[in-house]
Amino acid sequence: MSARIIDGVAIAARIREQLAEEAQAFIKRTRVRPGLVVILVGDNPASQVYVRSKRKACLDLGWYSDVIHLPADATQERLEETIDKLNADPMVHGILLQLPLPDHLNEQGLLQRIRPEKDVDGFHPINVGKLVLGLPAPVPCTPLGIQRLLIEEHIETAGKFVVVLGRSNIVGKPVASLLMRKGSGGDATVCVCHSRSENLSSITRQADILIAAVGRPRFVKAGWIKPGATVIDVGINRVNDPDSPRGYRLVGDVDFEGAKAVAGAITPVPGGVGPMTIAMLLHNTLWCAKNLSA
Repeated sequence: MSARIIDGVAIAARIREQLAEEAQAFIKRTRVRPGLVVILVGDNPASQVYVRSKRKACLDLGWYSDVIHLPADATQERLEETIDKLNADPMVHGILLQLPLPDHLNEQGLLQRIRPEKDVDGFHPINVGKLVLGLPAPVPCTPLGIQRLLIEEHIETAGKFVVVLGRSNIVGKPVASLLMRKGSGGDATVCVCHSRSENLSSITRQADILIAAVGRPRFVKAGWIKPGATVIDVGINRVNDPDSPRGYRLVGDVDFEGAKAVAGAITPVPGGVGPMTIAMLLHNTLWCAKNLSA
């Protein structure tokens, strides 16, 4: 048996086409062009790559997009002033604070400074609360992308046992809340595991859907997977590879070669969850633009 490879690139491309049509109708009706601004602090190479891809995705759709690049030693006050200006700017419907931030900055304080209505990352406590309560609000992009992958691939979640490896505020907790919601892409029975969980492999072997988001390369082995299960690999890890021109390559949190011989369906790294995260950022930006223009 060899698992079906879930093509996140192709699914994300279809979603972008749908968003382009939806946005054109919105712009024609309201004369409002969706706008996203990303705040980047410092010179983290990975963050710079992510930010460029986010801006390009918006510009490709003809939306307004900008990047505010601040030095690594920018003060908390300067970040607060920047966010306040964007909160008040009617051209800006989405504000994204690129993480991680330098250690001297209060990350939670800054995330809470962003107006919930412009919080395209879905990290503001008000939006987190709405997610848990099942109320309309921006949902963190990677969890939303995971749910959309499952829906697009016709992988049933209702009544299924989902195991989430990782309890981060960015992926683990919100994806668990999302998959427990009532309705399409929800109604699952969810177990969240983490570094303190005992008998981990025995839990993961029960999963109909296994979501790995622990940030450890090839952590999940083939023997941890229930035959025929769906495996969603969120990890993006650099490992040394002298045969690569860059000296490294990207791998996920799952031992892909071993896992694909056991799983029924699996996302690759790269090309699985990553493209969906960008697509859902566009989705959230348009959602915020619509609600702010209502």
